[in-house]
Amino acid sequence: MDKSQKKKYKSDFKTALDTFAEKLRNYVSSDNGDWTVKGFIDVYKNIYTISSDTKIVSKILEIHIFPQILEFAEKIGYKIVIAEKQNWYPDLTFVNKENEKIKFALDIKTTFRRNDKTAGFTLGSHGGYFKERDKDKNIQFAYSQYSGHFCLGIIYTRTDLRIISPIPRYIRYRNYWKQMKFIRLK
Repeated sequence: MDKSQKKKYKSDFKTALDTFAEKLRNYVSSDNGDWTVKGFIDVYKNIYTISSDTKIVSKILEIHIFPQILEFAEKIGYKIVIAEKQNWYPDLTFVNKENEKIKFALDIKTTFRRNDKTAGFTLGSHGGYFKERDKDKNIQFAYSQYSGHFCLGIIYTRTDLRIISPIPRYIRYRNYWKQMKFIRLK
């Protein structure tokens, strides 16, 4: 595959990801911005609220949007490979069904606003695979095999926990961002 074909695949993937990210907002949020997930229910029909712990919220968000990601991949002609290990890069690899040499890395990142500012987060450990791009240590496929690297970011706001409600709403309105990853080596 030549450079222009690779560039076209990358551009098409980015455009599709941009459109998908906009649709996610409506999937996880009600019209007034509340998160559509309110808690957990067990087999005895006990309802448990969700805490505002960032690890819990992040994992639930990822689980909540995963069926949508699978549908998105299918719609654009890709299959998904989930990282074999929790600390491997990327979270998800999109592999083109017609040409398995076309792969895109997608990392999912979540963070919350603190005092109307966004709390920080990392883009991952970024092991030696940036320097040794043909190696596959701590990465699903060798870095050089990917046609592009993207992040899907979710920014949410914690609500006032003093609000009285049968099921407290800890999370309100999320912004989604998506961005290609750029790493400069010196």
